[in-house]
Amino acid sequence: MNDAYWDAFFVLHRDLPREGPGEAAEVAWAAEIAALKPDARICDAACGPGADISALRCAAPDGHVTAMDKVEQFVEQARARHAGDTGVSLSVSDMSKIKGPYDMIWCAGALYFLGVTEGLRIWRDALAPGGVVVFSEVCWFTDDRPAEAVKLWEEYPAMTDAAGIADRVTAAGYETLATRRVSDRAWEDYFGPMDARIAALEPSASGALLQVLEEGRQEAACWRAHRDSFGYLLSVVRPDGV
Repeated sequence: MNDAYWDAFFVLHRDLPREGPGEAAEVAWAAEIAALKPDARICDAACGPGADISALRCAAPDGHVTAMDKVEQFVEQARARHAGDTGVSLSVSDMSKIKGPYDMIWCAGALYFLGVTEGLRIWRDALAPGGVVVFSEVCWFTDDRPAEAVKLWEEYPAMTDAAGIADRVTAAGYETLATRRVSDRAWEDYFGPMDARIAALEPSASGALLQVLEEGRQEAACWRAHRDSFGYLLSVVRPDGV
């Protein structure tokens, strides 16, 4: 992708509340599975614009959330959302260089940048004793894979199903404590604001921006048409032997 494409991408995504599907209920569920303590130390890896930080703070009200992203624009947006909260620190950082110890590493839809197995191995030393990693990963839910959905995800050939994700977790030396599908509401919380932004930008769009808007529209339409065949799986995992 060239600079014009990425400039257009950020025109669409600037100040959107989320950069992927998610909702506060998923954070609460993961915290319960992990038996997270009120003073837990949490890392929000690839935090985007900080959509999950408030829910993470609620899960550990006496703890601290260290949030990071490689995209400065997203970090600035997250800082504005959580200004004044001394329980949150934000930085422009690489999630492959996380330093702990953390009781939970939360990563919504971004672990694929490192690879599930590879990322979990990297993060093992950043976990406190008994600590968990919670991550969401796109996966197939059925063997019947509509051509439109296959095309949408063709740039991610590593995409697998729930069993495949579990195998990658095991290969990293972790056990899976629990999984759940990311909800329809979580997807709509992502796509709804993007739909509105596309509608506002489209009348005057051209070139790379028009391409980015069409890609966003197609992504939303594909999920809405084929949500039974693919989505995100949220996994709570812990290193073996802990």
